[in-house]
Amino acid sequence: MLEDPSTEPPEDIYLLTRSPQQCPDEPAYIVIDFEQGVPVRANGIEMPLVELIESIETIAGAHGVGRIDMVENRLVGPKSREVYEAPSAVLLHTAHRELEMLVVPRDLERLGRHLGRAYADLVYNGLWFTPTREAIDGFVAKVQPRVTGSIRMKLFKGSCRVVGRQSPYSLCHPSPSAADADLQAAESPAGR
Repeated sequence: MLEDPSTEPPEDIYLLTRSPQQCPDEPAYIVIDFEQGVPVRANGIEMPLVELIESIETIAGAHGVGRIDMVENRLVGPKSREVYEAPSAVLLHTAHRELEMLVVPRDLERLGRHLGRAYADLVYNGLWFTPTREAIDGFVAKVQPRVTGSIRMKLFKGSCRVVGRQSPYSLCHPSPSAADADLQAAESPAGR
């Protein structure tokens, strides 16, 4: 049944996530704290990474977050329809990406997205032990120390939305007038 991309997956294939109809009628909020790109706390509770992933999986799955229904490019050519459950991965990836958007300059953030796809292709194609993978790791090691802060997320009936973000390395200006002042300073002869 799952091989037909036009067919909705049956509810009984899911083990980690509830259907939106079975989710609580009230949203859940979760705050993920990162230090140098690594998640270290959930809702203020510090825990080892595996325990943190398991905790987030329980919360996100109960709210229906983490169902992935996609058409995948196979290594040998034909495409296939795949259905996954990854509550923790969806939540952590979303939070990490949002924190990077807050603290990493635009050019590095865009390059990181491009390299992320290249990295995924290397791993999928079995090319882990390559100079390319090592070079991408070097880029990541240079960027991640800034990826420190907190992301607040709202989980509700299968959706996962970022509703708050903060970091000591935030590149956001506190007010529009501060951004205008920075722009004027950069455009002035002294700022060039």
